[in-house]
Amino acid sequence: MAKREVDIVVISDVHLGTYGCHSKELLKYLKSIKPKMLILNGDIIDIWQFSKSYWPESHMKVVRRILKFVTEGVPVYYLTGNHDEMLRKFADFDLGSFQLRNKVVLNIDGKKAWIFHGDVFDVTMQHSKWLAKLGAVGYDTLILINSFTNWFLTALGREKMSFSQKVKAKFKDAVKFINQFEQTAADLAVEKKYSYVICGHIHHSEIREMQATDGSGSVLYLNSGDWVESLTALEYHNRNWTIFKYDAADFKTENDEDDKTDTEDLDAKMDVKNLLERFKIEVH
Repeated sequence: MAKREVDIVVISDVHLGTYGCHSKELLKYLKSIKPKMLILNGDIIDIWQFSKSYWPESHMKVVRRILKFVTEGVPVYYLTGNHDEMLRKFADFDLGSFQLRNKVVLNIDGKKAWIFHGDVFDVTMQHSKWLAKLGAVGYDTLILINSFTNWFLTALGREKMSFSQKVKAKFKDAVKFINQFEQTAADLAVEKKYSYVICGHIHHSEIREMQATDGSGSVLYLNSGDWVESLTALEYHNRNWTIFKYDAADFKTENDEDDKTDTEDLDAKMDVKNLLERFKIEVH
């Protein structure tokens, strides 16, 4: 099956290592595309909640597929988020086409794109990190309960539901936070004279032209959403940005025959153990 060519793919908030992560769906998506550039915009591995007791093979396959892009020479930017903030001490680390950064400014067809995770705008992250971590555990628990509920609903032939989206819809503060987040990002991007500002963090995909609060200009605000509930990514191709939304109907069959090849290619082209040694990360 021919892979779909895409100039740039941006994904964020995958949360590998948690029960809410849709790793199998993400793997199918990654196998279906041939990107010229891949941007991982934070919270790819959830180090906050990482546990050695929960790291399914499907999560490792996602990592393997990303590393396969690296061995093929595809530029891969890993931009740190709050759930993988431990990696920030290693910012500016390069290995072949892999680059670890906290943020990046790219020239995309003559237009400057300012790309970062976005947790810097989160007041909870700045002043009450323990509360944010507690909230993350609660959110993951909610997602786990939601997955069991949806299993029963599917068995009964009923439509799935999203608990967290219903909660967000009920609370005006959640909507207000999203609006403030987007406006703050847009205001700073206009001030810095960027054409695009690309974020993640709030698990809400969006592409919208936004005016600065002071009316000094506008910027195209983009958010890649997440792979916990929304299952979305940003794609840039033929000078156009779109939001990719995963639909199981488009991925009826999964081809795993190249998984073994992926592993062999990595062993031949990249010393993965050496990469991990250079990071020397211990999760407690």
